[in-house]
Amino acid sequence: MPNYRRWRVAGGTFFFTLATASRRRILITEQSRTLLRAAIDRQRTKRPFQVIAFVLLPDHLHTVWQLPVGDDDYSTRWSAIKEDFTRQFLRGGGQEASVSDSRRFKRERGVWQRRFWEHTCRDEADLKRFVDYIHWNPCKHGLVRQVSDYPWSSFHRFVRGGEYEEDWGSVDPCPDWNEPEWE
Repeated sequence: MPNYRRWRVAGGTFFFTLATASRRRILITEQSRTLLRAAIDRQRTKRPFQVIAFVLLPDHLHTVWQLPVGDDDYSTRWSAIKEDFTRQFLRGGGQEASVSDSRRFKRERGVWQRRFWEHTCRDEADLKRFVDYIHWNPCKHGLVRQVSDYPWSSFHRFVRGGEYEEDWGSVDPCPDWNEPEWE
């Protein structure tokens, strides 16, 4: 079994990519958006963290979090969020992808991919690159022509805060950069 090593920085800022099982397009329904927001909010109450940027796409999400000083445990938070969402999603009639014998043996459901992709933001420039990538992502995937047209993104909060102009993103700010599109 592979030994996945994650760079842990207490109080760090981290970029994440999480994908649905079999890349099923289940995340932007009203039910899924509501359930995911509630799962994240419940986890933030138990184990605080700041959501710096976020985008929810049909089959995956990207986000940047900052953890509290002295805390580097994002894995427990993601595990709890995925478990909470999965339980509520299936209870509400959501369907899961087919489950392999290995997943069945480990009592895993077919809603999320097993793992997630993470990157520790090293400095302000690195953070900006990931935040720009998050906000550009709906255009990258052909979901909208303009970043401002995508409703499930923190982009609009950044515009209100003066970080971006409303027409930002007319050009790809991260050309030829696919690293965060973890499969």
